[in-house]
Amino acid sequence: MERIEGTAEDASAGTADSGTGAGGPGGGPERRTGQRPSASLASFAYTAADEEKRRGVRRMKTTATGLLLLVALVYVLATWAKNEGVGGWPGFVAAAAEAGMVGALADWFAVTALFKRPLGLPIPHTAIIPSKKDQLGASLGSFVGENFLSGGVVRDRIHSLAIGGRVGAWLAEPEHADRVTAELATALRGALTVLRDADVQAVVGEAITRRADAAEVGPGLGKMLEKVVADGGHRKVVDLVCVRAHDWLVQHGDSVMDAVQGGAPGWTPRFVDKRVGERVYKELLRFVTEMRDMPGHPARGSIDTFLTDFAADLQTDSETRARVERLKSEILGRGEVQDVIASAWSSVRQMVIAAAEDERSELRLRARASLMSLGARLATDGRLQAKVEGWLEDAAVYVVTTYRTEITSLISDTVAGWDADQTSKKIEAHIGRDLQFIRINGTVVGALAGLAIYSVSRAFGA
Repeated sequence: MERIEGTAEDASAGTADSGTGAGGPGGGPERRTGQRPSASLASFAYTAADEEKRRGVRRMKTTATGLLLLVALVYVLATWAKNEGVGGWPGFVAAAAEAGMVGALADWFAVTALFKRPLGLPIPHTAIIPSKKDQLGASLGSFVGENFLSGGVVRDRIHSLAIGGRVGAWLAEPEHADRVTAELATALRGALTVLRDADVQAVVGEAITRRADAAEVGPGLGKMLEKVVADGGHRKVVDLVCVRAHDWLVQHGDSVMDAVQGGAPGWTPRFVDKRVGERVYKELLRFVTEMRDMPGHPARGSIDTFLTDFAADLQTDSETRARVERLKSEILGRGEVQDVIASAWSSVRQMVIAAAEDERSELRLRARASLMSLGARLATDGRLQAKVEGWLEDAAVYVVTTYRTEITSLISDTVAGWDADQTSKKIEAHIGRDLQFIRINGTVVGALAGLAIYSVSRAFGA
């Protein structure tokens, strides 16, 4: 049996030397193919921790084999004593030792057959893990999909967690709200930093331009102007224009008179042109002054009538609406307007980043207050809790039912990408000690069973 264990160990050592064991100078698939190992194989590499566990497996193998050899020695001595004529106990001991050897050998075969072919013989249904690795991975994926990724299981599990109330109570705490706010601010800054300004500006500019082109602005402007005139909102603008016009005329009286004189015919006398210019300037100044000081001035009424008629034309007159649309297209097509639209993103981005970085900014304070308010409602409002939990359950069920095949294929594909020998080594390193206890238990149980059978046989005179 020592030779049996040596063969098994030699096979494992050969795998380690030729495989992808940690630190192996012989090189694994990377040396054999000249390529880097796949990601799944690299993530399943045989590590120093695995080697330490494997040393524990070797110690347990030695113990199990030593027990087998001890039982074999006991069997030899008991049989010798029985043959020498010693009566009584040698028969019982020999029977127990013989059954113990059978149990030990049977369990050794079963344990060894999981990872390799016993004694290197091509016995059917041995080396199960290396030869059936892909089938085991597919079966594991199917098992997980059927028993863990079913809609009912996921819904019941999420429902039992009572996530709504827990999240609400957690968010209602000020320090937790601060933490979530800080994380959201970091995520927002990161997202805005990653985005390329040129790409976003192009998208924003195109969206604004396309939306403006698609929507007719005439009727909307007409309704707005109609309401402004009805409410008298335009009067302050008229007042401002009148004040500015009066002040300008006062400051530039000479320019106005020179302009009038310059437009006079060449055959008129100079003094006549001067008198006409002075008269025009005075009348113009008087007219603007009266408009400024008299809210009921007829000119103001004319402006009201004009604006009212224009507002109606913007809504009903097809020619006016077409002219407004042409003007809109001309304005949008100008390069400086497009530059203003594109630069709006840069301004918004800088403003948002600055607000996200400032702990006392209105954005972060409002976000924190909203989170705490939401948490308080979630912690106390049963209807809101049920609604949120229903959303989460529906979302989780949708994900697992829609992508169950992709999730389970991740398991089967990952297992399929592992090296068979290395998989066997790694699994043996993790569960090998327990399997060696099976051998020890088989030896003990076999010996007890043999002793019991022999005792019953003797009791009935067999």
